[in-house]
Amino acid sequence: MTASSGAPPRKEAYLQPPSRVSPVPTLFRFGRAVSRSPLMQQVLAALSRLAQTELTITVVGETGTGKDVIAQSIHEHSPRRSGPFVVFDCGAVAANLAESELFGHERGAFTGALVTYAGAFERANGGTLFLDEIGELPMDLQPRLLRALENRGVRRVGGTEYRPVNVRVIAATNRDLPAFVKARAFREDLFFRLAAALVPIPALRQRLEDLPLLIPNLLADLGVANTELSDETLARLASHSWPGNVRELKNTLASALAFADGGTLKAEHLQFMPSVNEAPPLDQLMLGGKSLESLERIAIEQTLAQCGGNKSQAAQLLGISTSTLYEKLKKFGLQ
Repeated sequence: MTASSGAPPRKEAYLQPPSRVSPVPTLFRFGRAVSRSPLMQQVLAALSRLAQTELTITVVGETGTGKDVIAQSIHEHSPRRSGPFVVFDCGAVAANLAESELFGHERGAFTGALVTYAGAFERANGGTLFLDEIGELPMDLQPRLLRALENRGVRRVGGTEYRPVNVRVIAATNRDLPAFVKARAFREDLFFRLAAALVPIPALRQRLEDLPLLIPNLLADLGVANTELSDETLARLASHSWPGNVRELKNTLASALAFADGGTLKAEHLQFMPSVNEAPPLDQLMLGGKSLESLERIAIEQTLAQCGGNKSQAAQLLGISTSTLYEKLKKFGLQ
């Protein structure tokens, strides 16, 4: 684990591809990531250099861009490649269990703690800890994570012993962390600790040159490596916007395989899922006769339900600050 010395930088330094892309090889490999796209190759080339350092790297990109593959590749190209690679998904662990899963617990620390448990930090000792979806980490755990990063050690839940750990941290998020910081949904000091290198991963629609490389690998993952695609099928795939990125591409191929005969995917087999951001037309909603205040309350309730109670995410979707959302929750008695 590394911690930068001195005061944190005042301004986040996103790694940006140059405006004029220099000549690059036809094919660039970085672990499982492979690309022909000049834009993506610039990112992978930078990551191959960063992997050799002990810098904390935060990978930023839309859902489904393969941030987990990138994190694994960083570990495999780092001096810690022989150590463990431990994944902690901040968005998949229940809030009441996240502290124990991350830092561990002692036997008897709480009801159900029947044995001593080593958390993700301890399990990653000597290797890499990948904090996936770091933007979903509960606010009350963010100070403890910051302390662990700065002190290079953890204290288990219910314990008193300080346990040093030697861990390199890689984080990933599909959130706009600077916006979260401004909305007080993410700690500024933790953001700067994680922002030694912020690396944006291009969306699939920005690197469509990689489709012919990605498709065979995805078909192999689906167990049908010998499946062929017609030119018309490839052209139709290249014309899609891919809001779900590589994950959506894999799901689209899996769905099309159910209709393919003879080992060839044709254009008519493709079925694209509608974007989750597409809302039904307002003129089709039954809004007449309702007060604006009641509509506002309904919108807040439904958005919170859609976000699983995540207030910072709900505020972002509603187009308001987190503090404004809390004021409205208090107003409507929804807290």
